[in-house]
Amino acid sequence: MHDIVDTAVEAGSFKTLAAALTAANLVGTLRGAGPFTVFAPTDEAFAKLPAGTVEALLADIPKLTAILTYHVVAGAVMAADVVKMDGQSAQTVNGASLKISTTGGVKLNGTTSVVKTDISCTNGVIHVIDSVLLPA
Repeated sequence: MHDIVDTAVEAGSFKTLAAALTAANLVGTLRGAGPFTVFAPTDEAFAKLPAGTVEALLADIPKLTAILTYHVVAGAVMAADVVKMDGQSAQTVNGASLKISTTGGVKLNGTTSVVKTDISCTNGVIHVIDSVLLPA
């Protein structure tokens, strides 16, 4: 078993996320003791953003950091825990909250679907999501 960063890199479908974490200098943090819960957007999720968005974010490190830390919750929150949180919110590392719904599958902020759950890592867990979460 690997840490969150190595697990994501090894999966092969999080190249954009890995590049963004590197640009924002968050790799060391997500290799730390944790535990962390990461809602990880795939490369396909990043591709849904308007053209030029990823490049603009990679050039705006404070904004990129705010977006990336919006995908992280302190502690290891497994799918069974998330299901019990219907209608509640989870505090993210960036300070903003994610609204959780379990109607028709787990959704974050009403539109982002969790498509794969409980990828265990040495320092937490990854849940795969189908779009990039943007803080208000």
